This record gives sequence, structure tokens and C-alpha cells, in this order.
Amino acid sequence: MPTSQHLQIATIMDFIISTNPSKLLDIGVGFGKYGFLSREYLELWDGRDEFDNWIRTIDGIEIHDKYITPVHTFIYDNIYIGNALDVLPELNKDYDLILIIDVLEHFNYEDGLKLIYECTTRGKNVLISVPNHMIRRVEAFGNRYEAHLFQWERSHFGRFPQKIILPNVGGSLIVYIGERSRGLSLENRFISLSGFPKRPHYVYYQVQAQLISLLDIVHLKKPLKRLLNRGTH
Repeated sequence: MPTSQHLQIATIMDFIISTNPSKLLDIGVGFGKYGFLSREYLELWDGRDEFDNWIRTIDGIEIHDKYITPVHTFIYDNIYIGNALDVLPELNKDYDLILIIDVLEHFNYEDGLKLIYECTTRGKNVLISVPNHMIRRVEAFGNRYEAHLFQWERSHFGRFPQKIILPNVGGSLIVYIGERSRGLSLENRFISLSGFPKRPHYVYYQVQAQLISLLDIVHLKKPLKRLLNRGTH
């Protein structure tokens, strides 16, 4: 479908924001969710306080041109129509991050590996999400390319040396491949929010939310939550 489940959004956006790409490529843009969110959190939260003066490149590839709307053309710099396996070799561009979000299951194993390898030649980092339990589908929304062809597992990514694998994020397998994977361990993801150099309060709110969640477990939420909230005034 031209959409994906919502439970993985926060984790995917954490990776995108932590990578802080100047040039991003979204393969299989569909409804455009990750182009929209990337534009919002990489541009509107960068401290410049400018609404539509984009300074980053966000491109997309989409095989089904009927998905593209005027909203997409506002968010994306370029949307290339066609199969990513055909489009990528023709692009004379390199990217800091390439997204393959809920797209890889639409390729068979051999073509899927070709796509990943092609992305690693065009992108310093590649972020992939696939469903843990793929449902069988022939087509959707009148698009035959929505067919599900292969169930990807953690073992299929073993040949890529530099990677982070999150095996179950809301029913999805998330894989981050590339040079930035060493600095994006699960333990320091909040520390590496370099996308907000002029918004230190954002990190405070993230830490505050984590502490409040922990306090719920030990039944100390109310008194300490009042103390934490004082720091926001």
C-alpha cells in the first residue's frame, strides 16, 4: 500500500534526525509520509525559524505515478518515476541517507539485495523497514507493484558489516546500514540528536518523558512529575 503502519514512526524518525542528512532519498514515496516528516523535523526544527526556505535536498522514487499529488511536489525536490533498480544507476547524485521503508517486501530476494547494494553505492547510510509478518497480497489501490513477494528476516542482512538491527519495532524489522551506524547505538540515540543544535529543550523533554515513564513503574509519578515540570517554566 502507499502507506505503512504507525508504530514504527518514532523509531524511524529518531534515526533520520540523528543522521541529520543534508541529502535524503525516499524510495517508494507512496503517500509521502517520511518525506513530509523529514522536511518538517530537519528544516522547521533546525533553529532558522524559516517556513519554506528549504536548504536540504529530499528526493523520492515512485514506480506508480498516480500516487503523486501537488502536496508531494511541495515537499520533495525531485520525484523520479520508475523502478528504483532502473532509476538509481541513472542518478548522478549521492545521498547522506536513503530510506527503504516498507518497500523491500515488494521485491524478490535477488532484486531486493540488488536494491540494497545499489543504495549503499549511492548513499552513505541506508534505513530499511520491513514487516515481521508479511501478509499475502497480489495488488492494492489498482497498483500491481503493491504485491508482496518475499518475507525478509534478520539473517538476510548478515552480509552487511556496518549495521544496527531492531528486530521488532511495532511489528517491523528495522535495519540501519552505513557509516553512521557505529555512532547510533541504542544507548546514545538521544544524546546524538544533532539535528537540534539551537533547541536543547527538545532533549530535555525527551529525557523528561523517559523518566516519567520509569516513575510510572515504581508508583512515584505524581510527586516527581511535579518537580520535573517545574523545569519547563
